[in-house]
Amino acid sequence: MTALPRPLGLLAGASLRDGRTVDVVLDGDTVAEVLPAGTAPRPADPDSVLDLEGFLLLPAPAEPHAHLDKALSWDLIRPPMGDLGLAIESWRAYSAEMTVDSIADRARTTALAMLANGTTAIRTHVDLLHGEAPLRGVEALVRVRDELAGILDLELVALAGPTVPDAVVEAALDAGIDLVGGAPHLADDPIADLHRLLAIAERYGVGVDMHTDESLSGAITLDALAIALRDRPAGRVATAGHCVRLGTLEAAELGRIIDDVVAADIGIVTLPITNLYLQGWEHPTSTPRGLTAVRALLDAGVRLGAGADNVRDPFNPVGRGDALETAMLLVTAGHLTLDEAYDAVSIGARSVMGLPDAGVVPGARAELVAVRGASLSDVIATAPADRAVIHAGMLVAQSETVRRIAVPAPRSLVETR
Repeated sequence: MTALPRPLGLLAGASLRDGRTVDVVLDGDTVAEVLPAGTAPRPADPDSVLDLEGFLLLPAPAEPHAHLDKALSWDLIRPPMGDLGLAIESWRAYSAEMTVDSIADRARTTALAMLANGTTAIRTHVDLLHGEAPLRGVEALVRVRDELAGILDLELVALAGPTVPDAVVEAALDAGIDLVGGAPHLADDPIADLHRLLAIAERYGVGVDMHTDESLSGAITLDALAIALRDRPAGRVATAGHCVRLGTLEAAELGRIIDDVVAADIGIVTLPITNLYLQGWEHPTSTPRGLTAVRALLDAGVRLGAGADNVRDPFNPVGRGDALETAMLLVTAGHLTLDEAYDAVSIGARSVMGLPDAGVVPGARAELVAVRGASLSDVIATAPADRAVIHAGMLVAQSETVRRIAVPAPRSLVETR
């Protein structure tokens, strides 16, 4: 088998969501042509051809909201199960003892598992830690970003809690962090903390990605964020993640805030698996769904992405880091259509991250995943492990499974009475 990464020139015989079977011609990192199956000329180099008969070819997922510094720590911490407050307490106690190497190891393992599942771009928040050496997570994730460059796009957000000094946030940006983030709704004065973080981002000329209104009750900061960012410089990314409070609002207030979001062109990220786990513990009956108002946001034309958020840490003890898991939850818990759900984890996620368009369209970036299956409903329902992952026109991951099942004895040989 040819070593990876492997440049590709032709994806042969792939199935598409609309039922067509096609050949896809690649030109470097770009989709050049999409032709009826069997009509594209074969490249001279056979290793540049990937046979995708029996596979559904889709835009590759992007993960718009990860916490790679926390990932895979559940078994190490063994925290109590519970709500956001318990998760934060458990994480803070454990994080005081973490080393740069241990953070990097867990982050790298999780990022590569996500890549194998089809995700070719990840935006991860990185805690600015309490106590000594608050930039341990930053150092670890910058290292992992450098190691994985060329096979995976990794973007870093400084997650600055309300007690993190400005100087620490600025030091993280100087060390290579891309965006300013935080959780203003957890501050004693949420609006003041929001404007503090926005001011730092403005001084550095970078975008923002805020944890926003992450509970079923309490502060609402999304409208203030939208108003503050309405006149930001062109091209500067603005993202709000979670936005759980939107899902609790009456129609009039919800519509007003969504109008502000549209006017500011803020991308919203919904995070079903973590918010379904963290929210609602205080409601033992008629437990509400801990999701933002996904239908209202889509209907209003808001750019909506969806992500896995936490993977096996105090904020979510489960999760596979698989966009098909997120899409499934958007269908079952968010009542999105199959196409809307998959778009949220792929083209929608790329949009809120400010990445170029990708997909099986001439001129789009060749960020693609092929999953063995007959249709979108098939692959979202069963999440087959057989996948081929293409980043910038190169095959960067390929998984194949072997299944053996006992064959029932012929009926004629089964004793009957």
